[in-house]
Amino acid sequence: METTDTLLRRFEQLNDVGTALSQERRIDHLLERILLAAKTITRAEGGTLYRLTPDEQSLRFEIVHNDRLGIALGGASGQPISGKFHDLPLRLPDGAPNHHMVAAYAANTGRTVNVPDAYEAEGFDFAGTRRFDESTGYRSRSFLTVPMKNHEGDLIGVLQLLNALDPASSEVLAFTPADQRLAESLASQAAVALTNQQLLAQLEALFESFIGLINAAIDEKSPYTGGHCQRVPELTMMLAEAVNTTTTGPLGEVRMTEKDFHELRIAALLHDCGKVTTPVHVVDKATKLQTIHDRIHEIDVRFELVKREAELKHWRAVATSQSPAGGDAQLAQFLEQCDVDRAFLRRANVGGERMSDDDMARVRHIGQAYTWGDGNGTQRPLLSADEMDNLCVRAGTLTAAEREVINQHISTTIRMLEQLPWPKHLVRVPEYAGGHHERMDGKGYPKGLKRDEMSWQARMMGIADIFEALTAADRPYKKAMPLSQALAIMRNFKEGGHIDPDLFDVFVDKQVYRRYAQAFLAPAQIDC
Repeated sequence: METTDTLLRRFEQLNDVGTALSQERRIDHLLERILLAAKTITRAEGGTLYRLTPDEQSLRFEIVHNDRLGIALGGASGQPISGKFHDLPLRLPDGAPNHHMVAAYAANTGRTVNVPDAYEAEGFDFAGTRRFDESTGYRSRSFLTVPMKNHEGDLIGVLQLLNALDPASSEVLAFTPADQRLAESLASQAAVALTNQQLLAQLEALFESFIGLINAAIDEKSPYTGGHCQRVPELTMMLAEAVNTTTTGPLGEVRMTEKDFHELRIAALLHDCGKVTTPVHVVDKATKLQTIHDRIHEIDVRFELVKREAELKHWRAVATSQSPAGGDAQLAQFLEQCDVDRAFLRRANVGGERMSDDDMARVRHIGQAYTWGDGNGTQRPLLSADEMDNLCVRAGTLTAAEREVINQHISTTIRMLEQLPWPKHLVRVPEYAGGHHERMDGKGYPKGLKRDEMSWQARMMGIADIFEALTAADRPYKKAMPLSQALAIMRNFKEGGHIDPDLFDVFVDKQVYRRYAQAFLAPAQIDC
């Protein structure tokens, strides 16, 4: 007969286990703690924890433990259980409930089954147990099988305990009514804890899928930023992992927990979410004159009109005997100059090289030197003021106004993210995501933060964002940059106060750039 003190101690164990279960976040560890706690409280020699399969048609072995046989499969053990034990069907081939197997019976009926001796039990099929015993020399005797239901009454799994041991003699006994009540209480607590963790995992998965949906929308809107949204998180996490392994220098004591890594990854995935509001003709501006279409083709047509008007004027003069001496040569020279100037404007439209003052002056001269007649007979300059402003962009393809539109995406990103009710472990996502265009010297945007005003994580994302942009091969306005050139530019950024110097040193010393290059760059780009 169990004493009151012993029973109280077991109840205290149950309370302690309940507290521990509520704190465990890893599902595989949680499952193992459930089974080990049940074994301890009921003094069982072995046990199995089954979970309901997603289709709710079977019970799947999740954890199997047996102290005497030294078996520890599934859970935190790292030993796979799949393939060793087959799922238990909850229905027979004819659709009737499976009441032959004790675990399936407990799942189908919601009742606890306490079997003193499996070899003498009636109504249940223990043939598999006997085969197991024959192959191992073991003797399975007492079974306690408890359905695990959550607070809504939904079946989560089944807890099955094997061979209750006498604490004094280690003799195998039947499970007592006290054992059964304690196991049922633990199973109820465990089911709720497991349900909570499953819900958390499902919410995390849903949230990350939603982030993927946003990035997919950006990808559909612009294939030139979709790849960026996928690659920057990868590079950010590579740099974060490198920092975490650094033991010397300014970053020698910087350490990130698993939660910190998760928070940074979410921020990296969302760092450009504001681009969903950026006009696509600005995001995808491959040439200086591109809007919905590339206006260089309109200029081509105007040049043809200019040439046709010159030819028409020449041949009218010839027909009326008013052609000046050398008119044919002048016409040929004019037409040739038209082709030369058109070719120059086409090169200027690409925006691949930094434009000189002389080239900018030439654009404006060409724009005013030629005129063409519109459908109303009005003579217009070859280039409009807007076209000249676009063609005179000194570097890249964006005008100052368009660059401001592009830059606005980060303010939109911050505004969008700050409106979300972030849980405690993700509360700094807006800061990390919104800081990747800041500079160490305070000349970045949108807030003009300086180095000491920024977190390490935001500074990591800044390096990842720039390096990915330099080496990307899917941008319409530039060629893929080789690794050596990108690193040279990054070194200049380090010296110029653009990026964090200590983080860049880790980026180089730990060869983060090389790991990234091997994963995402073309072989021809890897030249160092």
